[in-house]
Amino acid sequence: MIDFTVAICTYNGATRLPKVLDKLRSATLFTKERAQFPKEDFSWEIVVIDNNSADKTAKVVEEYQLTWSQTYPLRYYFEPKQGLAFARRCAIKVAQGSLVGFLDDDNLPTDNWVSAAYSFGQSHPQVGAFGSQIYGDYEIEPPENFERISCFLAIIERGQKPIRYDAQQWIFPAGAGLVIRKQAWLDTVPEHPFLKGVSANSLASKGEDIETLTYLKKAGWEIWHNPQMCIYHQIPSWRLEKDYLIKLFRGVGLSRYPTRMLRFKAWQQPFVLIAYLTNDLRKLIIHLLKYHQVLETDIVAACEIQLFLSSLISPFYHWKKRYSISHLD
Repeated sequence: MIDFTVAICTYNGATRLPKVLDKLRSATLFTKERAQFPKEDFSWEIVVIDNNSADKTAKVVEEYQLTWSQTYPLRYYFEPKQGLAFARRCAIKVAQGSLVGFLDDDNLPTDNWVSAAYSFGQSHPQVGAFGSQIYGDYEIEPPENFERISCFLAIIERGQKPIRYDAQQWIFPAGAGLVIRKQAWLDTVPEHPFLKGVSANSLASKGEDIETLTYLKKAGWEIWHNPQMCIYHQIPSWRLEKDYLIKLFRGVGLSRYPTRMLRFKAWQQPFVLIAYLTNDLRKLIIHLLKYHQVLETDIVAACEIQLFLSSLISPFYHWKKRYSISHLD
């Protein structure tokens, strides 16, 4: 019997995976030491989902398996469909635990992350998903005012008390460090995702986590923040460069039309679309008036305006894609 599954989705992660696996090896020792206490006596596994890597990811996992404790199995799976959404669906299919905790290959969990995740899931059976406290581990100093946009790089710090995300608001935890109840996913999340998620060559289909969590929330599952689960998100210098950040925010903005429309019935969508377009245009104009003189030098302001602009054109972007696909068919 496996109670908890740690799922690491990776693409070309041969150089990053060892740090994550070393952290999880430490967690196995932590769990073993705490096993004398009944509440901490549980079994767990690690599954690595290789999302069509072209490097030595498989070899790295194989080498770790040679010396890995069988008490906490380490298993490897290959997912050929490119995109984080497909990798996570693969993880749900192969996971043996009733709770599945997702780590990216640049997420370093603390020793108690697994036990804190399992304990929270056991004590909150009504919760369909819950997120971690995520600290940024920056290779270089981030730009000024970076805290305004850090949440888009999965840096989430929401205090030291568990918080239930407001049922009336559509704010969710990050996908990094997210734990999902497997049965909740199987009951509510469609087999075929609308958004494929980040892939090898594109950031234009982000939002797969919001899509998944929207399905869970609509089905009545609670979404929480659990500050006892802490991870450190490694941010290399290139992820703080303007070109990358602009692409990231373009992808986030373009994903907003489908994730927004998921919340509403078909007859409501034309009306809320008008409201969203009006609000996005308002935000864009206000931001331009406030920051137009510094857009070339202020990375944060440039990212924000890219987000507003991409959100505004998101419906037209997806309508064009849909038309192109149907025209080819």
